[in-house]
Order: sequence, then structure tokens, then C-alpha cells
Amino acid sequence: QVQLVESGGGLVQPGGSLSLSCIASGIDMRFYNMGWYRQAPGDQRELVALFPSSANANAKYADSVKGRFTISRDDARNTVFLRMNNLKPEDTDVYYCNADHLWQRGRDYWGPGTQVTVSS
Repeated sequence: QVQLVESGGGLVQPGGSLSLSCIASGIDMRFYNMGWYRQAPGDQRELVALFPSSANANAKYADSVKGRFTISRDDARNTVFLRMNNLKPEDTDVYYCNADHLWQRGRDYWGPGTQVTVSS
């Protein structure tokens, strides 16, 4: 019954911008850390940005995207966003939305992913 659905991926030229959205259903997002991950063929999935369940906590970013990407969340709408600016070819990956419950084991959910391609 739990679903995470990403949207907003596509093809963009270097230096361009994209905004990704993830809509969660079947969970109360207030009790989840929300994050964005990415994975290229042959590579491990890596954390891009993490927004803890508390709005008072600072977001965490991978060094490679810090200053270019911004994660935000709207718990009332069960939605998490990723704004990506100044995109580079090395940002080309499948991007995944993740919801990780604060304390309940096994409640760790993933979306199917959305493709982001940065190319001229």
C-alpha cells in the first residue's frame, strides 16, 4: 500500500536546471526521514540529499552537489522536492526517492526512480 512516485526527470543541457518531486502515499511523512539517492550503471547507490523528519534539523548534501541542489519537503502534502541547478554531465543518473521511518524496523521505502540525463 505504500508508494513513492518520482517525477520531473528528463534531458537537460549542462548548466541547466530540473526540479524533481516525490509523492508518498500510505505513510505519514512526519515520521520519516526523506531523501534523494542516485545510481548509475555499475555504481553503488549514493545519497544526494537528506531532509530529516524535523524541520529544525539541517539538510545533508553530498559534497558533489552542495551549493547546487536543494531538498525541501511538504509533510501536509506528503511530498519531497529536489531542485537541481547548474547541472553537470556527471549528475546523469537514475534518481530515487527514499522514506526511512524514525524508529520502526522494516519501514524503509523506495520509489521506482526517475532518469536525469545531462548532455549537450
